[in-house]
Amino acid sequence: MNRRKSAEHENHERWLVSYADFITLLFAFFVVMFASAQSDKNKAKAVSDSVRDAIEHGQLSSAISTVLGRAKHEAGKAPLKGTSERDTAPPPENHPPDLAKSLATLQQGLAEEIVTGKLQLTLEPRGLVIGMREATFFASGDDAIAPASLPIVSKIAEVVRSLPNPVRLEGHTDSRPIHNSRFHSNWELSAARSIAMLELLRDRYQVAPGRMAIAGYADTAPADTNGTEEGRSHNRRVDLILLTVGGMAGEPRPH
Repeated sequence: MNRRKSAEHENHERWLVSYADFITLLFAFFVVMFASAQSDKNKAKAVSDSVRDAIEHGQLSSAISTVLGRAKHEAGKAPLKGTSERDTAPPPENHPPDLAKSLATLQQGLAEEIVTGKLQLTLEPRGLVIGMREATFFASGDDAIAPASLPIVSKIAEVVRSLPNPVRLEGHTDSRPIHNSRFHSNWELSAARSIAMLELLRDRYQVAPGRMAIAGYADTAPADTNGTEEGRSHNRRVDLILLTVGGMAGEPRPH
């Protein structure tokens, strides 16, 4: 006797096949919509073709991963929509202003002192250099600033206060060695004169001390020959430099 065939088990999960197809088509729809939103129409067409081929050959999952990964990479490189080059450019640095106008102001206000050789003004790549000769500002071999020179310093300080540029005060001597009860070398004298001028600008003319620095060069950076008295008198000086951006490059930066 033949056995009765057992009743076939009814499949209650056939709906999962239709659901999976629906999810697949929904993924494909969103991928195509995402690709259509891209500015590159050729790329959008390529994405649509890729998705269609993947559906036909059963490789939709890998195609979706590739498309989404590539789109994310390209979006990271592309500029944001609605921005311009001006929006994305880094903010400009706050550079010190041009010193040519300040040079003209000093030349006009200190014309007599320049003609008589009390001051020398030069505009160099490192900044505006105001050379203050010893004969006008200091007694020989001393760092005390002569009271008669204060009106000149006042005019210089007015220009210094009007600008944000850092200030460096450099002391210089001639080549003749000094040795007295206070200064044992030209190094000490040149540095002491720089400090005296800095303290005067700070205390009397309210120039911020954080803007200023001093240096003593002794006779290592002469402005003229040391072979004549006139040349040596030119070398004995304190230079006040209003620094440019280039001149600031060698200065330490505050932290």
